[in-house]
Amino acid sequence: MTGGLRLHKLHGLGNDFLVALVDELPTETDAARAAATLCHRSNGIGADGLIFAVIDPQSGSAGCAAAMRLWNSDGSPAEVSGNGLRCLAHAIARALGEAEFDIVVNTVAGPRRCSIRPTHLPDTVVGTTEMGRLGCGPRPDSAGAGPGTAVEEILGPGAIERWDTMDVGNPHVVLAVADPAAVPLRQAGPAVEALFGGINVHFGAVSGPDEVTLSVWERGAGATAACGTGAVAAAAVFHRWGEVGQNVIVRMVGGEARVDLSEPVALTGESTFVATVDVSDA
Repeated sequence: MTGGLRLHKLHGLGNDFLVALVDELPTETDAARAAATLCHRSNGIGADGLIFAVIDPQSGSAGCAAAMRLWNSDGSPAEVSGNGLRCLAHAIARALGEAEFDIVVNTVAGPRRCSIRPTHLPDTVVGTTEMGRLGCGPRPDSAGAGPGTAVEEILGPGAIERWDTMDVGNPHVVLAVADPAAVPLRQAGPAVEALFGGINVHFGAVSGPDEVTLSVWERGAGATAACGTGAVAAAAVFHRWGEVGQNVIVRMVGGEARVDLSEPVALTGESTFVATVDVSDA
């Protein structure tokens, strides 16, 4: 991509994004190159992902709508992001001068409705996003050992109590462990991801009534402070196992999200505006 680009940096519970509100979506090649360059923590601005979005000028009285495409920090495309959706809605609301805002965002995984409202904290809103229909996730590509065995080679026998997968518009695997914070993500995350040929990996444990603690390894971004779709996947998997109810608090390094598993499934959490950066060439 060439020419000027205005980027809005926001984060949802420490999961940060660069948001570009543009007139048209870039090509896959240009966007991938821009994401890898701009999201680099040392040589770029730094973020977990880059979002391009086009506001639909024909939205009309039914409410605002936009088309969104997301690229991970390594330049790979992603179908959807729960935290990214919230940050995008926040960025558009700021651009339009709206304190409370409702929008339908069209993603690769389908439309997602998101609403935001202000908080007492500066530059911070609370957003709720409808997350679409949940489904069963993929199984390991390899016919051999499953993800539990792969992690036990790193953590020791019996470290994985059980595991399951979930599709939230993007793929996730959730592994139950005694202490998610004790898992070495930079070793265990890639080991599990490789078995599926690319998947978001989460290590979780029930830490209170209707409460799950989660550590996150994201496909295309690595260890992150939070994952919105991952929070939904973890809540759904632990609910499937009968360990939590339908309204679940998911605690991650960057803060807590709330998941409502009743229809429609909804994710609620904060979004914080960080800065606006003008880039001359990307």
